[in-house]
Amino acid sequence: MHPMLNIAVRAARNAGHVIAKGFANPDNTETRQKGLNDFVTNVDLDAENAIVNTIRKSYPEHTIIGEECGELTGSNPDYQWVVDALDGTTNFVNGIPHFAVSIALKVKGRTEQAVIYDPIRDELFSASRGAGAQLNGYRIRTGKAKDLTSTVLATGFPFKQKHHADAYLGMFKDMFIQCADIRRAGAASLDLAYVAAGRVDGYWELGLKPWDFAAGSLIAREAGAIVTDFVGGHHFERSGNLVCANPKVLKSMLATIREHLPESLAQA
Repeated sequence: MHPMLNIAVRAARNAGHVIAKGFANPDNTETRQKGLNDFVTNVDLDAENAIVNTIRKSYPEHTIIGEECGELTGSNPDYQWVVDALDGTTNFVNGIPHFAVSIALKVKGRTEQAVIYDPIRDELFSASRGAGAQLNGYRIRTGKAKDLTSTVLATGFPFKQKHHADAYLGMFKDMFIQCADIRRAGAASLDLAYVAAGRVDGYWELGLKPWDFAAGSLIAREAGAIVTDFVGGHHFERSGNLVCANPKVLKSMLATIREHLPESLAQA
């Protein structure tokens, strides 16, 4: 295992321990609203601190970008850790056992290492660029579906961008008509990891933040999936509008999405 991936795994497991302990003791969880339909708990903050401390112990010169802590600038800007200590906070707060720790390392702007850890199921998805993707040490590959027929897709509702509801629901309707079923589980990182593992055949969502997909996009690509924006380009990191599937399913998903793209989404 690459030494920096090893540190990412250690940090993810440390954060996972904090999260699992918090989930088992919900009376100790303090929740506040930081934005529209956007929540943070003391467990998010404690888990993020565990990650920052683990990384800083080995790489004090690296920059860390976290959902809660913002950018902690290090002396070497070439190395950036992109962290979501608790992806799926709403699930966590409501006692739904589906959330994860997401950690990615970017070197000179390119994602090189990635870890997604589900502490409830003790499932650790990981990837190093060019070396494939793994789940608990075993190689994983995306599914082999040739079109949307009989596929199970994953998605996320645009709960922070409800002004796009009509466009999104148009996409959802047409996807649903063509596929077998759709899941909305509430953690983008795990949606991408599940595409990588072949558990779902494709995933799309709009309005994501970099820490939502930094790790998952590398893990999915290393498992054979393609990740694009809504028009099939490579600007999802800027727009936060993302589609992920194997090449053939992706083509069908993009064709469906294209029918419902308003100008504001077609440009991103």
